[in-house]
Amino acid sequence: MGERLGWGILSTGNIARQLASGVLDSRRGTLAAVGSRDPAAASAFAGEFRIPRHFGSYDEVLRCREVDVVYVALPNSMHHEWTMAALRAGKHVLCEKPLASNVEQANDMFDAAGRAGRVLMEAFMYRSHPQTLAVMDAVRGGAIGELKLIRTSFCYYTRRIEGNIRFSRELAGGGLMDVGCYCISFSRLLTGAEPTDVAVTGTVHESGVDDLAAGTLEFPDGVVASFTCGMRVQADNTAYVCGSEGYIEVPVPWKPPKENATFTIARSTPPRMDAAGRAGPAPPPREQRVVSAGRDLYAVETDDFAAAVLDGQPCRVTRQDSIGNMVVLDEMRRQMGIVVET
Repeated sequence: MGERLGWGILSTGNIARQLASGVLDSRRGTLAAVGSRDPAAASAFAGEFRIPRHFGSYDEVLRCREVDVVYVALPNSMHHEWTMAALRAGKHVLCEKPLASNVEQANDMFDAAGRAGRVLMEAFMYRSHPQTLAVMDAVRGGAIGELKLIRTSFCYYTRRIEGNIRFSRELAGGGLMDVGCYCISFSRLLTGAEPTDVAVTGTVHESGVDDLAAGTLEFPDGVVASFTCGMRVQADNTAYVCGSEGYIEVPVPWKPPKENATFTIARSTPPRMDAAGRAGPAPPPREQRVVSAGRDLYAVETDDFAAAVLDGQPCRVTRQDSIGNMVVLDEMRRQMGIVVET
């Protein structure tokens, strides 16, 4: 293995296309192979992204000697099967979120990675963007005082139900698994803790998966997080991190742009009873901060992964982090009466 990782991609769907584009923009990765059950789709994908090898099966990607790391971009229910197969083949694995269909599968995957001496990481790409790191630094640096409340939203409206893997219970679909996982991940990241209690309400589509969910998470030290997610509703898809001395507005938390990602540190007007005793000038009511990644978001993610493999750096998303997210997803789906496929 050299200073650049050879990437093998399983699937030719939309998220696979974004990852492939990112690898082309990365500093430490090359596209080595792509596999699909449809040979024509694999061939077309390879041509578009200048990938030297394309296969009509996933197994052939795993057998390819030029592949160092496998990107699993398959439906949720297939993450466990193909991550395990890739690890057995001696490959490192970047697996799309959510990592697995349930926490038992997730633990099994990490155990296998440990036995194989390979890196396994869940692909929450927003974690690698410098905007996310800057927001974390602002909170931990006391910019908003004591953290009290986190509010997030991740929703979209789709009319395509038939054949949509997100509406398949058998494929471990649902809004919580598709986009709610981001909100849960963000809240756990900012608190640096696991919730002591979770609750959720919403609606279950006739297909057997949740299509709208509103949840709360209670953390140690009294921090509360709330979120909304859905696949049949439009919303603002923002994040707010609220403290005793101010709050942070993040307009684009989940897929920040390459250049000029912006968040704002804001402060409410204090109650009149408090203003009289305040010493010194009041801080500015709004302070905008701009962060640029300089590269494609998925390029930053794949280079983070390369640093874990080649340099021994900690994964941006750790085992504990992925397991913690999966525990919350399992419990919320249980509360909604959703059967979790195994």
